[in-house]
Amino acid sequence: MTDQKKIKILVLCTGNSCRSQMAQGYLQHFAGQRAEVYSAGIEVHGLNPRAVQVMQEDGIDISHHTSNHVNEYRNMEFDYVITVCDHAREHCPFFPARIQILHHSFPDPARAEGDPETIMTEFRKVRDQIKAYCLDFVHQHIPASSEKP
Repeated sequence: MTDQKKIKILVLCTGNSCRSQMAQGYLQHFAGQRAEVYSAGIEVHGLNPRAVQVMQEDGIDISHHTSNHVNEYRNMEFDYVITVCDHAREHCPFFPARIQILHHSFPDPARAEGDPETIMTEFRKVRDQIKAYCLDFVHQHIPASSEKP
């Protein structure tokens, strides 16, 4: 990595337990050293063990992630803020105009009901949607070189 500044991304959702954690894992994986990726919630619900499990199934370890409140990052400068649920978009704190705020609402797998396999199927479905979104985001917004767009 050269001396170029890394692109900083904050992924925001309601509780920072599932969707934003998975997105953080995939964005960091796909962007590598070209970006610093953080996730936070409007609330803090703790890291969901099912999210950890389905990410591990896809070779991404998020077990070391912590559930953080968005206020912990209020003094950081981000290039992108991505909200991954409608509640986070509606309650998103103010960010300076230079930050690009993007939104894509994913279903909350933590709300899935049924037997354990049905719930895990929903987690995997949402994981795969987030993976596709993150791969597309990296291709569109993070240049292959270390130069910022």
